[in-house]
Amino acid sequence: MSLDTKQDFSKLLYVADAYRYQRRKTRTVRVGNIGVGGNNPIRVQSMTTADTLDTDSTVAEAIRLVNVGCEIVRITTPTAKDAENLKNIRAALDAKGINVPLVADIHFNPNAAMEAARWADKVRINPGNFADAKRFAERDYTANEYRAELDKIEEKFAPLLERCKELGRSIRIGTNHGSLSDRIMNQFGDTPEGMVESALEFAEVARKYNFHDLIFSMKASNPKVMIQAYRLLAARLDERGWDYPLHLGVTEAGNGEDGRIKSAIGIGSLLEDGLGDTIRVSLTEDPELEIPVAVRLARRYSRIDGSILEKASATDETPTILPEAFTHLEASQTIPDRRDPYHFVRRSSRVVQVGSVRLGGENVPQVIALLTQTRLEELLKANRELPLAGSKKKTSTEAPTVPDIYVVDEFTSEIIELKKAQGDKLPLLAQVYEEKDAQIALAAGADAFMLALYSQSGTTNLAQVRLVAQLAVANDKPLFLQSVASGNALYSTVTSYDTPELDNLLEAAYTSREVGVKEIVLGLGLDSSARTIWSYRLLAAKLQELGWDYPIHLEAPGLKQGVVEDYLINDSIATGALLADGIGDSIQVMQGDNSPLTGEQQIQLAFNILQAAGARSSKAEFIACPSCGRTLFDLQSTTARIKAKTGHLVGVKIAIMGCIVNGLGELADADFGYMGGAPGKVNLFVGKTSVEKGVATEEAVDRLISIIKQHGRWIEPE
Repeated sequence: MSLDTKQDFSKLLYVADAYRYQRRKTRTVRVGNIGVGGNNPIRVQSMTTADTLDTDSTVAEAIRLVNVGCEIVRITTPTAKDAENLKNIRAALDAKGINVPLVADIHFNPNAAMEAARWADKVRINPGNFADAKRFAERDYTANEYRAELDKIEEKFAPLLERCKELGRSIRIGTNHGSLSDRIMNQFGDTPEGMVESALEFAEVARKYNFHDLIFSMKASNPKVMIQAYRLLAARLDERGWDYPLHLGVTEAGNGEDGRIKSAIGIGSLLEDGLGDTIRVSLTEDPELEIPVAVRLARRYSRIDGSILEKASATDETPTILPEAFTHLEASQTIPDRRDPYHFVRRSSRVVQVGSVRLGGENVPQVIALLTQTRLEELLKANRELPLAGSKKKTSTEAPTVPDIYVVDEFTSEIIELKKAQGDKLPLLAQVYEEKDAQIALAAGADAFMLALYSQSGTTNLAQVRLVAQLAVANDKPLFLQSVASGNALYSTVTSYDTPELDNLLEAAYTSREVGVKEIVLGLGLDSSARTIWSYRLLAAKLQELGWDYPIHLEAPGLKQGVVEDYLINDSIATGALLADGIGDSIQVMQGDNSPLTGEQQIQLAFNILQAAGARSSKAEFIACPSCGRTLFDLQSTTARIKAKTGHLVGVKIAIMGCIVNGLGELADADFGYMGGAPGKVNLFVGKTSVEKGVATEEAVDRLISIIKQHGRWIEPE
């Protein structure tokens, strides 16, 4: 029977400890010859995009996936005829000596599922449309009517359970945010609670029939929703003592850097907490391009077979996996985790003024970047945009290359003259280490001080903190306190964790408060995504315990080496995981000398992380599905055309969906929609409302722009 929709899950734990790593314990579920969960490594998988009835194309695509390290291949089976062709696909792969497990992807059609179970190693069903016809009807259910709907689920699901048990197949109960049933929508809305309940209804039936080869997923295009849903699923499974593995993915993540960042935030945030046993990075690109990204994600948390690393071109020096990096941390928890992990609530903070920029409060998180003399000369030599607040013109579909605030660690004559000429239009945050640095910065016109706290023999030089704080009070300047990782780490006296940087930061904040500083911003400079996430969580919890509402500045930890995707993944996880929980009022991406990203690219990465985390919009956002055999037009080229023409529309969200499976549901989170309706035809939407049907694909992009103009959301690119 349905649970009380007003039930409070906020106190239900999704992890034993929010401040250290422990992989969630699960049973092993076999998918063909591959074990998922238990002590197995995190598995990587993808999905073919060819027509399933085109055996040769599907087989060729599966082979390309295997050749880059894919361990499990999913194939769409919209009809029983498609499902039957899995027999031929399996035979062709076997003939080539390729025994990769196959998964049948089922929507709407229990008959196709029954046929697919004969040939596939696993059957994925969508609980939102397996037994329920989607009519988008609003109605109230009596207890008897709701019970009857659950009986209908059992009636349609039980035969599949029996067949899968007989043939040794596994089942993934894969909820999609965009395709919840009418019954769930009416009872819970399109919420994480609804997503989880939708899956648990099917799980109850499976357990009734003593079927336990189950894997679960909770996919959404919005990383915040996806993170919340997986956490709640893990909590409710653990509450019942159910140890089923989890398949992670952000659906409709898009392409390029945006798709990788969004996937890293969603998938990586959960892997950092020990949730997840197999992953798929869904990109609107050729499927084989998903696997190297997935492997670089997975190798941070479990040991990946060398042959897979080689196939995925990920044999460069791999990071120490997280379970082995922090084995010394204690399990006890002295500061409660004060987040509501299942609902987004931004942390409350006071406003701090830095020049013309307001940071904290209800303001969007601000981007901060380093301005050196070399960087200034590069800008001037290239006749590039000067780093002035408010100068971020939209001339392309890319994220801005100009931050909100610049950090200066050396005030050259050119920087001083520029500051004099521009005043508040050039907000400058002076990096200082002691009182004499602050005096120099003050004379140069700095708008605020950023005091770096390096512990010496386990303590911070509080005398210097006091002197700089006094200077800040006397000149009405905000004070950023940034505690930086040190080689002289001592065990913390504030918590049972090895977090000396946090202790030093709080000591400096106490001292600054005593002196009378009111505008304080607190930040940490740490050496890994895990330490960054745990320590910032602890900082937010401690500030709440103290009743302090100071803004928090996030600094991405960077890497010592790696390819571009490693840097995107690392910084997206470290800061995006916090932003998705409402922690962070400013962000800085600072990478070492070996970084493959230029200074401008690092600034763009910060803006793109904010966008993907749903914290700030600086360009149009696209919800673009990765394509499959159901897709009714060329998603990659269509997405590229739409992005090229509309990417400059800041704050506009456009869904580009290949078919109806998730299309209508994901449109709820979009302003405008472009969805395949029939071969060669497209339906156009405003929100979830269809405004034009059957538009020829060659005309559809221009018609979409016309609709955007009609609704007052269009601006001409500059």
